Amino acid sequence: MPVTIRPVVTSSDTMRFIKSQWNFYNGDKNFVPPMIMDRKKLLNMEKNPFYKHSSMKLFLAEENGAVVGRIGAIINENHNTTYNDSIGFFGFFECADRQDVANALFDAAGAWLKERGMTHVRGPVNPSMNDECGLLVDGFDRPPVVLMTYNPAYYTRLIEQYGFTKEMDMYAYLLKQENYKSEKMVRLLDLVKQRSGVQIRSMNFKDKAQFTRDVQTIKSIYNSAWEKNWGFVKFTDEEFDFLAADLKQIADPDLVLFAEVEGKAVGFCLALPDINQTLIHNKKGGLLGGIWHLLTKKKSINLCRIIVLGLLEEYRRSGMDIVLYAEVGARALKKGMNGEASWILESNDAMNKAATNTMHGERYKTYRIYQKPL
Repeated sequence: MPVTIRPVVTSSDTMRFIKSQWNFYNGDKNFVPPMIMDRKKLLNMEKNPFYKHSSMKLFLAEENGAVVGRIGAIINENHNTTYNDSIGFFGFFECADRQDVANALFDAAGAWLKERGMTHVRGPVNPSMNDECGLLVDGFDRPPVVLMTYNPAYYTRLIEQYGFTKEMDMYAYLLKQENYKSEKMVRLLDLVKQRSGVQIRSMNFKDKAQFTRDVQTIKSIYNSAWEKNWGFVKFTDEEFDFLAADLKQIADPDLVLFAEVEGKAVGFCLALPDINQTLIHNKKGGLLGGIWHLLTKKKSINLCRIIVLGLLEEYRRSGMDIVLYAEVGARALKKGMNGEASWILESNDAMNKAATNTMHGERYKTYRIYQKPL
């Protein structure tokens, strides 16, 4: 029977869409099963605030009763308003190693986007650049760290043979404790502290009012510090609160840092323990299994991911980033952790230089965003 592409309509279709991901990773030792509950929440168009300003259509590719591929077609209205363009996106792409299936999926997503006035399609994003995004194109020998993507190597061929071309690469750097503190970092650290009067404090998770204020501070600095980055779209208040509620469940307050000058927060650093080291054992993606593995294996986590580090524009040449790098590194060392700095745009020269020259990071994974005219 030929491959059939059909839209996801019912809640059972959505569950079939979610669980089909396992079909494409049989025997892959680096696959980290997603938590089914988290995926349902991410795709819930009534509860996820992303869909208050954006829309998505999911499609399944089926053959002889089995799912052989899936894809999401996404219109991010806030992106198109920000950049005054008509770009649609694809995400949640999974596929058997068959070009005919991939072509059929991209055809379906592209037709849906084109009918709604989009002129190009970009991806993968799941469902936005503020979520998991990018196709892994280099560095398949290790599992992904928390909130990073992973996929079979042949996805690159399927996507490129359909006609997609590279739009932007993003890098991940491995940071090791034995050489993390470069001579430059040590040399500048005390000088910056004395000159700027910067103080570092942890985020307060216990005081509800203070936690709420800290979340607002992070949102304000983040939306300001990243506004000139390629592809950046500001979080809405609801989106940021939605994300913060999730991250609070897995964050370590010792690794969420604020840089303050005269009591005012001027920068922050967010690093998360790599809980994927525990969830990789949760083979079916169930809630109880995930909690069990997290509780019993949490102490063995030996890696953290530096997700974001940003300063207000007027402080970016102050050297305060050095202070944040040094502090998060020292705290990770006490916990027996190395780090990953990810993701960093290939066009972000300052951060790439900091990762290699200041922190002696090894660029060990590359993720790619593709684009194609419709």
